Amino acid sequence: MQTITIQIRIFPSHPSVLVEMGHAYIRTVNELTEQAEASGTFPKLTSKTLHANLPSAVKNQLIRDAKSIFQKSKKEKKRPILKKRVYYVNNQNYTIGDNTVSFPVCIDGKVQRLVVPAIIADREKALLSNSKHGLLRVVQKSSKWFVQVSIQRPTEQATGDIVMGIDLGLKVPAVVVTSSQKTKFVGNGRKNKYIRRKYNASRRKLGKLKKLSAIRKQRDRESRYMKDQNHKISRQIVNMAIQENVTNIKLEKLADIRKTTRTSRKNAKNLHNWSFYQLQMFIAYKAALAGIKVVEVNPAYTSQTCPSCGQRNKANDRMYQCSCGYKAHRDRVGAINIMRQSLADGNSLSA
Repeated sequence: MQTITIQIRIFPSHPSVLVEMGHAYIRTVNELTEQAEASGTFPKLTSKTLHANLPSAVKNQLIRDAKSIFQKSKKEKKRPILKKRVYYVNNQNYTIGDNTVSFPVCIDGKVQRLVVPAIIADREKALLSNSKHGLLRVVQKSSKWFVQVSIQRPTEQATGDIVMGIDLGLKVPAVVVTSSQKTKFVGNGRKNKYIRRKYNASRRKLGKLKKLSAIRKQRDRESRYMKDQNHKISRQIVNMAIQENVTNIKLEKLADIRKTTRTSRKNAKNLHNWSFYQLQMFIAYKAALAGIKVVEVNPAYTSQTCPSCGQRNKANDRMYQCSCGYKAHRDRVGAINIMRQSLADGNSLSA
């Protein structure tokens, strides 16, 4: 079984109700964890004894969340304080229709079932129809409302012995190599850099004019652009993996990627703006749906080691050349060595 989360846009006619419910939820969770921390034990509560302007089904979920947070905080010796407004509903108390989502809320102290119009794409409908539903979370992002639904769906593990290695970078977002000798350069790094420079220049001008709301909108646009690029890159990679009957995808270990990616001073900001983590998670998520396992490997010296003789050499700009006569694009060399690497920790990435 594979656990994934799908997001559905909703259009509440009374968003203030959702705002109030979200505030009540996190406020009550924080109060319970604070009380538990002070007493050293989590109190025995039920939906009847918990005082909050929330439906009983939501109260029960809130108690479970607060207890889980308290238990984790005891191990980490630090109590987290929730700040981002959120509202959880368990799978027995919400319904998703063809173009609506319904869940319980409290209005004027009375529990009502709120039916909200929604946009549900065919892909989401297919996933929902063939899965076990989990928690539903109501969130607001940049004045837009969404429900995020956790689902479990069966997946068949891909069979075969083809392995894929992926080298992530700035000038070329992803270089893919398979053990069946196929290579693919995915994404347009130059265009991504141009878009980021354009938005940065625009924000600098807006900053001088003290237009803070416009700056936030610019950041949102840039973030949406990069997210769209990551989705497209990950889709091309996974489609190639399916076509080539790949069973395992190897990626660079995230903790090391920023250290091992070569960059000049002019690329330093781009390196930290480029969402390596998001791209890697998109690849893992899409691969898991196709039954392809994704694992992390140590990327040390993968762009310097000759795939033919094993000697280490520094590449001249984008071209790698070894004294043994081997010659190839530096990022392709990195992808080949990543494909041949053993696992960094023996664990697969979570999608």
